Amino acid sequence: MRVSTAIVRILQKEGVELLTCFPRNPVIEEAAIGGIRVVLARNERVASNIADGYARVSCGQRIAVLATQSGPGAENMFPGVAHAFADSSPVLVVPEGLGTARSGVSPGFSAVRNYQAVTRWVEQVNSPRRVVELFHRAFTLLRNGKRGPVMLELPADVAAQEIDEAALDYRPVRPRRSQADPADVAEAVRALLAARAPVLYVGQGVFYAQAWDELREFAELVQVPVITTLNGKSAFPEDHPLSAGAGGRTCPEMVNHFMGKADLVFGIGTSFYYSPYNAPIPPGKTIVQLTVEPRDLSNDQRADIGVVGDAKLALGQLIEEVKRQAGPQGRRNDDSVARELRAVKEAWLKEWMPSLTSDEVPINPYRLHWDIMHTVDRANTIITHDAGSPRDQMVPFYESTVVRGYLGWGKTTTLGFGLGATMGAKIAAPDKLCMNVMGDGAFGMVGMDIETAVRTGIPIVTVILDNGTMGGHNRRLRVATEKYNASNLSGDYARVGEGLGAHAERVERPGELVPALRRAIKAANSGHPALIDVVTRDLTGEKMEFPVHKLG
Repeated sequence: MRVSTAIVRILQKEGVELLTCFPRNPVIEEAAIGGIRVVLARNERVASNIADGYARVSCGQRIAVLATQSGPGAENMFPGVAHAFADSSPVLVVPEGLGTARSGVSPGFSAVRNYQAVTRWVEQVNSPRRVVELFHRAFTLLRNGKRGPVMLELPADVAAQEIDEAALDYRPVRPRRSQADPADVAEAVRALLAARAPVLYVGQGVFYAQAWDELREFAELVQVPVITTLNGKSAFPEDHPLSAGAGGRTCPEMVNHFMGKADLVFGIGTSFYYSPYNAPIPPGKTIVQLTVEPRDLSNDQRADIGVVGDAKLALGQLIEEVKRQAGPQGRRNDDSVARELRAVKEAWLKEWMPSLTSDEVPINPYRLHWDIMHTVDRANTIITHDAGSPRDQMVPFYESTVVRGYLGWGKTTTLGFGLGATMGAKIAAPDKLCMNVMGDGAFGMVGMDIETAVRTGIPIVTVILDNGTMGGHNRRLRVATEKYNASNLSGDYARVGEGLGAHAERVERPGELVPALRRAIKAANSGHPALIDVVTRDLTGEKMEFPVHKLG
C-alpha cells in the first residue's frame, strides 16, 4: 500500500475521526475513503482553529489532524499552529513537504526547520520504514504530559512510495499518568492550611487530566476561593459559592478582592506563565504550583513549593492529605469565605447592572452579553469570545456552569480564532449549542468561513458586535483614523451571512436581541448555521468600558 494509505490506517487505529484541511495533501482523499470526516475550510488558519477547538472541547481525548499542501499551505497555517502551541492544545499537523530531493534547497519552505519553536516536536517522514515509529512517537506526545501540537512533515514523494502491509504493526498509544511525590503533597497541604487567605488559581491542565470533580471536592474541603485563568474558565462551576470567576485582562471584582488579599496562591494545572490576558499575581505571595510539566516549575513565577504530577491523581492525593491533617470534614463547616465572596459579588453586579440592562441605542455591548447568558441554556451551551473587546467584555460576566461550557483561550490572541474554534467545538459536541461572539474586526479576518459551516453542516451561532471601529485601536490611531480612516470599519454583515447561506439577522435595538437570539438558536438546533449582526456602541475611553483588574 502507499504510505499515505498506511498513515490513514494508523489514524484509524488511534481513533481519529476528523481531518481539517486546505486545499490539498496526499492524506485528504485517503482519509475520506477510510471514513474519517474531512472538513475543508476557506484557509489554513481556520482549518487549524477547527482542529484546535475540537481538541479543547474533547479535553484531548480525541485528536484531529490538520493537513495542508507544501509551500504556501504550510506557511499560511503558522498562526493557527502557534496559537495551539501557546495554549497547549493537542493537534496532529501533517503538512505536505517538498520532495526529499529538494530538501534544503533555498527558498523552499521547510516545516521541520520553521516550526520547531511552535510545536512540541516536529520531524519529517523521510522513509516508509519510519512511518510506524514516527506516528507512534507523535501520538505518545499528543496523549501524555503537557499537551501541544505535534508535526510530521510528509514529503510528496515519500507519501507515494509503497510500504509492506505486513510491516504495519501499529499499536495505539495508551496515556500514562503519574502521581506526585507524597512529601511534596504533604508540604503543599501544610502551607495551604497554615495560610491566612489562600486562593486556588486553576488552569486548563484540569481539563486534560479530567480532574474537575477532584478540583471541586478539594475546594469544598478546604473552603478556598477559586480563580481560573482564561484557558481554565469553566473548569470550576462559576455559580458555585466558592467561585471568584476568571482572571484575564478584565475580571470580576472578586478576583481583585481575593487575589489582592491572598498570602498564598495555589496553582493547579497552570504554568503560571505571565500574559496580559491572565490576571497578574501581585508580589509577596507564597506560590504553590501543581503541574504535570517539570519545565513549567518556576518558569515565569518562582514556585516556593512544587508538586509534579497528573492533576487528577495529585488532587486525589491532596484531598486525602487534607483529611489526614485537618480531619475527614476538613473545613466544610466554615462558610465565611463563601459569605464574603457573595457580598463582594452582589456589590459589584449592582454597580454594573445599569450597563448590563441598558436600553440605550446603539446597543450597549454589556446588554448583549447579559441577554445571551440569560437566553441560552448554559448547561447545554459552549460559548467563546474572540480577541479584543468581545473577550474583555464577556469574560467577567458570563457565568459558565458546566465543564467546557466556555471555551477560553488567552496566551496569544490571533483575531478570528473563535469562529473556527466554535466549529471544532460543535463537531466534538454535536448535541451542544455552540456560539462564538466576535467583533467586526475579527469577522473581517475569517468571515468567509461562515460558508464552511454551511457547506460542511456545522450549525453554529455567530454573534457580531458591530461598532464600526477597531475598539481600543481607534484611541491609539487618532490621527491615522482622522486623516485616513484607519481604524473605522463598515459593512452589513447580516447580508454577508445571508449571501453565504446562513440564517442571518441585523439587530439595532435592545428589545430585538432576545427574539433574534432565540431564532438563531432555533435555526442552529434545526441544523442551520446562524449569524446575528448586532449594532453596538463603541465604549472606548468610557468609565464603564471594562471591569479592569487592579493587581500587579
